[in-house]
Amino acid sequence: MSSTLHHRILGIDPGSRTTGFGVIDTDGMRSVRIAGGCIRVGHLPWPQRLGMIFDGIAQVVVEYRPHEMAVEQLIFARDVTAALKLGQARGAVLCAGLKGDMQVHEYSPKSVKLAVVGTGGADKTQVQHMVRLLLSLAETPPEDEADALALALCHAHSMGIPARRRAAASWRDLRP
Repeated sequence: MSSTLHHRILGIDPGSRTTGFGVIDTDGMRSVRIAGGCIRVGHLPWPQRLGMIFDGIAQVVVEYRPHEMAVEQLIFARDVTAALKLGQARGAVLCAGLKGDMQVHEYSPKSVKLAVVGTGGADKTQVQHMVRLLLSLAETPPEDEADALALALCHAHSMGIPARRRAAASWRDLRP
């Protein structure tokens, strides 16, 4: 980890088939992508999927040693079964983070989009594009990884850095 970027954040976008993760180092003004990817559990029986999600996130925690975790809140789902599964996937993620002795922070999808894109109604493509720009990535990350990195960036932007040194709350505030 760079000596100037002293805080490591793990962002998680939980899903019942694909869980995205992204690790960044930040000083509150500048952030750098350390790692990212997806845990894909496919069509295995449900208990096995939850175990794979837990084990995958636990492995990321051990490997990258983040200080904090940012996870997407479950806001609303029309399909009750899908909502229950997503809630259980979130539970596996939260348990893995807590087992790694991290503080866990939750953000609504709207607040993440607002922090990263500048509008709470942004679509997936806009989030991917802004994550690429904000982290100076050579390529656009896949949707689930971009969402996880966006969660980490959202948390970096809201860490309580003094106003004079705080990172831009959105791209509209960014002053290169």
